[in-house]
Amino acid sequence: MASKTLTFSIRPRGKPLKKLPEELSLPSTSTSSDLYAQLAKSSKTSIHRLRITKGSDGSLIPNTTSLPVSDTGLRDGSSIYVKDLGPQLSWRLVFILEYLGPLLIHPILYLLLLPRHSSNNTTPSSLQTLSCILITLHFLKRELETLFLHRFSAATMPLFNLFKNSAHYWLLAGLNIAFWTYRDGAPAAGASNPWITWPSVALYTIGELGNLNAHLVLRSLRSAGGSERGIPHGLGFGLVTCPNYMFETLAWTGICGVTWSLASVLFAAVAVVQMALWAKKREVRYRRDFGGKYPRKRFVMLPGLW
Repeated sequence: MASKTLTFSIRPRGKPLKKLPEELSLPSTSTSSDLYAQLAKSSKTSIHRLRITKGSDGSLIPNTTSLPVSDTGLRDGSSIYVKDLGPQLSWRLVFILEYLGPLLIHPILYLLLLPRHSSNNTTPSSLQTLSCILITLHFLKRELETLFLHRFSAATMPLFNLFKNSAHYWLLAGLNIAFWTYRDGAPAAGASNPWITWPSVALYTIGELGNLNAHLVLRSLRSAGGSERGIPHGLGFGLVTCPNYMFETLAWTGICGVTWSLASVLFAAVAVVQMALWAKKREVRYRRDFGGKYPRKRFVMLPGLW
């Protein structure tokens, strides 16, 4: 028996695409990814720029091969709205550009700008040198993970978001921390207290290695190019929902103990608040997606606190 053809009325949301058709017909056996592909082809635009919602309730129609159009609630004659999300960048490229800022800024300010701010030709202190090493290694690790480890469920993000996200890293983690850490007269320019410095280095090391392990576990749950999800197990996952964020917090606590800089505390505080919100959403999603199979967590990021 031949499959039934479904015809949808297409409406623009926001600034319309120039070649967006007024109607689109698809076999009833088509998936939502077929809907996206046909609209992208008809409008001659990238599929990643499209956001399709139902006209009846405004709910999003996801771009996936596992969802038949007939299961989205769309019927023959239904209206759908198409929004142009604007220029897009791949998530991998966005992460690379975000982390590139502090990765370059810290060595540059340490090697080139510090002598210019010094009125007595003093050399960098051991804490300033250690701060530069730890922060540079942190963002180098992030770049390498982005290139070789992370698997992204979404392909792209709007170009505009690059500037917003980069400001967090380039300004707060890069220029702000570097200036207040490497300048002459900074707290880190003074003598090191081994009772604070080495425990901080230990926290940093534990945090970085634990964070890497959590990322390896999360990578194992998704195939290359896939968007499937699984329940993570392993170090830290029995304590909190997102041990990668827990270990990231430990690493930045260590950096704060080495730099003695309020700028480091500011960046860490902003990052912790953002990670806490992400972790809460992740717990909600795990409970929704896996139901009784998922062992619910009392704390999502920091044991005993959050």
